[in-house]
Amino acid sequence: MDLDLNARLARLPGAPAEEISLTPGKRVLFLTKDPELIRRQLAGDLDLTLDDVGVEDLLDDINTDAMTPAWVCFRHRPADIARDAYAGLIVDEERLFATDALKRGNFEVIASGFRKGTGSSRETAVQAEKWSGIRIAVAASFAPIHARNNVNQGVLMTNHDVLRRLQAGESVPLDVFLETFDPITRLIVRCGGLFAFNRALAEGILEVPATGTGERPMTMGEKLIASHLLGEGGRGVKPGDAVAVTVDGGYSHEFTTAQVHEFLREEFGEDYVLKDPSKFAVFEDHLIYADDVPRMARFLPEIQILRDLQRTFQEHTGVRDFSARDGTSPGICHQVAREEIIEPGDFIQATDSHTCMGGGAGALAYGVGATEYAALVQSGFTVARVPETIRFELEGRLRPGVTAKDVMLHILLHYAKPQKTLDRILEFGGAGLHGLSMDERATLANMATECSARTGICEADDETARWIAAHRPGVDETALKARFVAADAGAVYDGGVHTIDLSALEPMVADPGDPDRGIPSDPTNGRLVRDLGDVRIDIAYGGSCTAGKEDDFDLYAAVMREAAESGRRVAEGVRFFIQFGSEAVERYATERGYLETFAATGVEVIAPGCGACIGCGPGVSETAEQVSVSAITRNFKGRSGPGRLYLASPCTVAASALAGRIAAWSPRARGNPRA
Repeated sequence: MDLDLNARLARLPGAPAEEISLTPGKRVLFLTKDPELIRRQLAGDLDLTLDDVGVEDLLDDINTDAMTPAWVCFRHRPADIARDAYAGLIVDEERLFATDALKRGNFEVIASGFRKGTGSSRETAVQAEKWSGIRIAVAASFAPIHARNNVNQGVLMTNHDVLRRLQAGESVPLDVFLETFDPITRLIVRCGGLFAFNRALAEGILEVPATGTGERPMTMGEKLIASHLLGEGGRGVKPGDAVAVTVDGGYSHEFTTAQVHEFLREEFGEDYVLKDPSKFAVFEDHLIYADDVPRMARFLPEIQILRDLQRTFQEHTGVRDFSARDGTSPGICHQVAREEIIEPGDFIQATDSHTCMGGGAGALAYGVGATEYAALVQSGFTVARVPETIRFELEGRLRPGVTAKDVMLHILLHYAKPQKTLDRILEFGGAGLHGLSMDERATLANMATECSARTGICEADDETARWIAAHRPGVDETALKARFVAADAGAVYDGGVHTIDLSALEPMVADPGDPDRGIPSDPTNGRLVRDLGDVRIDIAYGGSCTAGKEDDFDLYAAVMREAAESGRRVAEGVRFFIQFGSEAVERYATERGYLETFAATGVEVIAPGCGACIGCGPGVSETAEQVSVSAITRNFKGRSGPGRLYLASPCTVAASALAGRIAAWSPRARGNPRA
């Protein structure tokens, strides 16, 4: 890099020094698998080095729910969020980190194991550390969205070898912290964060470096990025290239919009404007049932502030409004976005990790933090690093009772655990994919984030155009087909091409703790339902963005219709909740008579919204002893109440509700249960 540019960037407010060293008197916190060692460090009784603990002794897969559980995210000011950093790290049903514990500990470095920051895209996880004094995060690897949030907030990231040098008293050149980054990310770090980078760009202090990549065979994701290059669309890109790209649209919800509004006010003043408000939207879906949840009562004032600030943002900017009407949400943002907003070939950014659900329609879509979203809605473009791609060639057909959720649990077990999917685009294709409905393809894309992938994307076909046109009267199918993007012959898949025979799959279940492994780690996790044994349940829940779609309701109804015909109901002592993903799904189920079937078999039906998946609605466990089986996206400890939560498909959830224990569905009639 130009040494003169380095010097100019180093003078920017908040920019890091060219030599990084530990501050005398400041401490390093090691997040060890032994909770007692964490307690002693927080109390000031113990200081550790990498001579005392190894990488294998540190916690892996620390998720953003543990760093800032949902109730902490009800606050929109980072300093307030930081007070309860790591409030979701629970040991023996008690918080490991008390209020202000991280800040009081005088730490400036925090160290963990592999895949730091999995799960939700919530930038609050980074804010909780930064506003507690952390300026360096150390891990063997970082989940992609979390890593980007660190970069955007100006928190340095590195590995354990560099930490060893720092603890030995060495001053480490900033360039060492930047070695794995693309040229644009290096510039963002040198500026001290994303907003500082954007200011430097606008003032002409720096410019986006060219990649120099020429035409080449490309994967679907690479072609979509190439077609959106800012000012120079059409040339090739390759994995690792740093690019500036235009954005076709995006959205935020009441958990995140308040911060977006506040950040824009701070950076651009009270009269800030957006580049093109018509491309963006706000949704009121995540906290729609908070008022009805007793344990949420003490948070309602903070929640109301989030709602009010979202309305202020919408009125100020004029973005599309999907707010609740008369207390009813139009639906979960990801489901409504695929019904009304997203088209094939789009590049979509939104403030939620399940934004990748849009990939089911052949779009490139993934979640970003509030800082990145605020910057892109104001400018109309964003910066990105071109990810590697791993392709799944699907063949055969799913057997009755097996669903796309089971496909993703299979991928989580066999590909996510060895980190083959980490930060990659999951590209789905093949005859097996084209035999799946659009709703099932949406499930594949939706759960890419559980694999710590950047996103998922499905090949588009005639069914893609037909489905979108059916949900948007007046949309021309031919015009939609013109937007299809297909991988080039000869495209390179750095993660390999892997064939999955759908006909060989069986119903699967993820043990409590994580979609792919459980906490503590259990080598039998991801096992087949038939091998699970007798697991009695108290709650069954069907809903969320991944399991509240039309096809999911076909499956719930098919299982419960069989039960009704044989005089069976939900098992005694079990509550079975089913929640619509959107108003359109509710109309679909009503028109087909599903509500009568549910009423006859003891199912409790809930209006559209997120609900139990975010710990904010019926279906949440109330005690640690309760056992749930749920079709939601992820089952991190405490995410949907204090009980033990198993993750399974809509079929398995419904069958389990009837059996009173986790059980797979064996349809009486062979063939398509949706017929």
